[in-house]
Amino acid sequence: MSYPRREKVKWSADLAYVVGLITSDGCLSKNGRHISLTSKDEDLLNTVKKILGLKVKTGYKVCGFSNHKCPNIQFGDVIFYRWLESIGLMPKKSKIIGSLKVPKKYFFDFLRGLFDGDGCFYSYWDKRWKSSFMYYVCFCSASKKFLVWLQKSLFEYLKVKGDLKTGTNIWDLRFAKREGLKIIKKMYHSPDVKCLGRKKKKIIAAFEESGVKVKI
Repeated sequence: MSYPRREKVKWSADLAYVVGLITSDGCLSKNGRHISLTSKDEDLLNTVKKILGLKVKTGYKVCGFSNHKCPNIQFGDVIFYRWLESIGLMPKKSKIIGSLKVPKKYFFDFLRGLFDGDGCFYSYWDKRWKSSFMYYVCFCSASKKFLVWLQKSLFEYLKVKGDLKTGTNIWDLRFAKREGLKIIKKMYHSPDVKCLGRKKKKIIAAFEESGVKVKI
């Protein structure tokens, strides 16, 4: 396997996107060196490899609580590992992660990575009111502390409040309609940003169906 040799790590839009993915679907090993990332979408891992300059093979590991195997990459990079720790990530982060040190300039690139990892978008026609189209942008985490930080950050940057709810061992931060649209426009601030294509297409299709005019 081939690992990159870094002397330092510098923020960029693409790196912020990768940090979002690692925050949601990544794992820092206890050995202080290795980082792994699992995704159902192998194309997403290929994008990460390109951004980080990795020449590692894609393997497979069981993801979630199912026996289904998903594509996975693992690489060793002590400098990058320590940098990730310095911004707030750590091993076994799922339930204990809190605030992260993400520059405002790259926050929405980070958020897009988070969305492509543990986020979702869903929409439906509300039968209670004629021609009422509902849609939500959601972020999930096992750590309430992390989503509270995310909620506060989004209110600071966009003045959106969202709705934080708990489920079975998971927390869900949802933004409906106008608030969700504000977030979407910021996440997809340029047509050529790195993203998970199928999620972007789902959002575009939903807006086209509803008649909402938005360009992302």
